[in-house]
Amino acid sequence: MTLTNHPQSPSEEFDVAAVAAQLQKVFAGGRTRNADWRIRQIEGIERFLDQREPEIVSALADDLGRSGTEAWFADVALVKAEATYARKRVRRWMRRRPQPLPLNQLPAVGWVQYEPLGVVLIIGPWNYPVHLALIPLVAALAAGNVAVVKPSEVAPATSALLSYWLPRYVDPEAIVVIEGDAQVTQDLLSQGLDQVLFTGGTEIGRRILEGAAPHLTPVLLELGGKSPVVVASDADLEVVARRVAWTKLFNSGQTCLAPDYVLAERSIHDELVRLIADTVTQFRADQRGRGLRIVNERQFDRLAGSLADTSGRIVFGGGSDRETLTIDPTVIADPDPDDVVMREEIFGPILPVLAVDSIDEAIAFVNARPKPLAAYYFTSSRTVARKLVNAISSGGAVVNHAAVHAMVPQLPFGGVGDSGMGAYHGKWGFQAFSHRKSVLVKSFKPDLKVIYPPYTARSVKTLRRLF
Repeated sequence: MTLTNHPQSPSEEFDVAAVAAQLQKVFAGGRTRNADWRIRQIEGIERFLDQREPEIVSALADDLGRSGTEAWFADVALVKAEATYARKRVRRWMRRRPQPLPLNQLPAVGWVQYEPLGVVLIIGPWNYPVHLALIPLVAALAAGNVAVVKPSEVAPATSALLSYWLPRYVDPEAIVVIEGDAQVTQDLLSQGLDQVLFTGGTEIGRRILEGAAPHLTPVLLELGGKSPVVVASDADLEVVARRVAWTKLFNSGQTCLAPDYVLAERSIHDELVRLIADTVTQFRADQRGRGLRIVNERQFDRLAGSLADTSGRIVFGGGSDRETLTIDPTVIADPDPDDVVMREEIFGPILPVLAVDSIDEAIAFVNARPKPLAAYYFTSSRTVARKLVNAISSGGAVVNHAAVHAMVPQLPFGGVGDSGMGAYHGKWGFQAFSHRKSVLVKSFKPDLKVIYPPYTARSVKTLRRLF
């Protein structure tokens, strides 16, 4: 897909400082505080997804080699579900929340009310360039903010699509799409905006924090990490194989929530490896080639290098083709813990499967590493599931599936430690892009004199009873 009737060099077309000033002016005008305005913007996003689905699918095929079904599911259906959920609840979320007060503050009334922050910057990644730009945008608009969306230059067709079409469905004075490279991102950060949401890798996340720090701009980071799968010996291995293979192969494994490695109890390790390999073969029976498309040469070379250098046994797959930028779905058995596939987030269709002697060993293995964005536990035992959920710190956790918690707008989605800070989705996104203002309203009478100096023994005694 090629779009030629819109700016292709946004760093030349946009004066970043002027854009920021204009957005601040729009926000100061107050129209975004109105519930009707917020709802209209979210409805516009829903119409964009409905009416431009063919263009979205085409752009994702160009950028990522994504199938039409995967493109619809991840970047259309899930985004629309989030938008619809928020649209129906915006008025409810906006209501002030009365709070009970202590006796020493009566008579009075207190509440919490949500205020929009102002100008929000959403920095999208290349792997889900519609999903991870628009779901944060829905949250920002539900909260009454104006926004700059900065898509990833690594997904140029989708970036162009968003730049051209999105402003035609929303208020173009309040929602601006700016294309460009890392320098454009730093230029935007230097404007002293009111909130930033970045989705991407941990190292880039650190640079975003550095860019935001001079202005004390709050940052919500959705990063990555090595999300583990722990499989107990009592799990239904056929179901495990299907669910792990599906989430691992989706988008060629280029998913921040994809299972990164599997820790299986030793008694089931070999059988699970076989079932995963068989399942991958079944899932790809209708595909012409074996390989899965990787986004660019840099990512391909990184993945191919990890296959060449691994200390583990490649028991399935292992092939690659640089000309087509494809990597075969690969299962690696028992790589060393310090192997490259165990040190770095894989972000591709490569799955290490390691044997452990106990659930306790699996817990210790995961906890010895940086906190992951998610963790997935497969077991028939509620006791074991509860133990794993409580013992391992992760951004999110799923029992007997993988990644599907991110499809639930009622649950906050976010990381912890190296995998991110802050969370959004549903009302949690509304709150993330809002300021929670405390309001206390007092009357002129009664006016307790005991609180004012000079303090007497009697007034101090009264104060000690009140506080």
